[in-house]
Amino acid sequence: MSGRQGSLVSVRPDVRVVDCTMRDGGLVNNFAFTDEFVKDLYLANIKAGVDYMEFGYKASKEIFDPSKFGKWKFCDEKDIRSIVGDNKTDLKISVMADVGRTDFKKDILNRKDSVIDLIRVATYINTIPACIEMLEDAKKKGYETTANIMAVSKVNDSDLEMALELLGQSSVDVIYVVDSFGSFYPEQMERLCDKYLNVAAKYNKKIGIHAHNNQQLAFANTIEALSRGVSFLDATVSGMGRGAGNCYMESLLCFLKNPKYNKLAVMNFVEKHMQKLREEGAVWGYDIPYLLTGVMNSHPSSAIQFIKEKRTDYSMFYQELMDNVL
Repeated sequence: MSGRQGSLVSVRPDVRVVDCTMRDGGLVNNFAFTDEFVKDLYLANIKAGVDYMEFGYKASKEIFDPSKFGKWKFCDEKDIRSIVGDNKTDLKISVMADVGRTDFKKDILNRKDSVIDLIRVATYINTIPACIEMLEDAKKKGYETTANIMAVSKVNDSDLEMALELLGQSSVDVIYVVDSFGSFYPEQMERLCDKYLNVAAKYNKKIGIHAHNNQQLAFANTIEALSRGVSFLDATVSGMGRGAGNCYMESLLCFLKNPKYNKLAVMNFVEKHMQKLREEGAVWGYDIPYLLTGVMNSHPSSAIQFIKEKRTDYSMFYQELMDNVL
């Protein structure tokens, strides 16, 4: 698998746009979105021609205290239905389930009893067998599925190849390249995507991309992945997501040439809601501390703490990061 798929002016019918605003963005505000925000985002995604909308997590209430999070940490069926009804639209509904943090046998209903279409399983490299158990359970219940291997920038090649082979042999529909730390450059993304795409070709899977914006490369890496043949593209409105955030939905819809995508619907939503969220205290987006964690290929939690403490001693922070790596 190599070379570019399509051109700047062509339309690739295999492309699917996934809105992760409520899931990755929910990590910014503890999933405390108003019903008006969620309903308007749902309607904006329908108008914009977005293919999937991720409502949040299917987290276990045994592990996470519901009084400390908004309802989209748990995505109860009744809560999703209160927004979408029976969802008689072309927009598909998605939720994410983390390995080890989801009571999937109990909390993920049979597909026929649910308005959800897609279950996305987030895993680390050392929990691939547990991930596959969850994927097979979801597939048996009738769902589309994705496997999102997180922190892949920390994984050595042989472990990654083994994980991809195991996922290739599973029933999963889409395997995701996830740049958890926003540390990849487009050239590295190209090589990584080709590795995933080779497995996809062998086992008839699709590949997805979920990018973080630590080095202001989330959009660049997303379109680089797209150009190699990756077809499931994650984005969030105004890039809202943990830390530096994600690929901007506005940028992605402007780039894609398929006339089914309508960027103005999303821009109208931004005008109504996103500035207000920031004014209410939600903080995300590129900043020097996130740049430094991206460059050092380290988890953004230290940068989140740095910003929370209103520190500006960037040189000292860089030294601290280097000390942790050495």
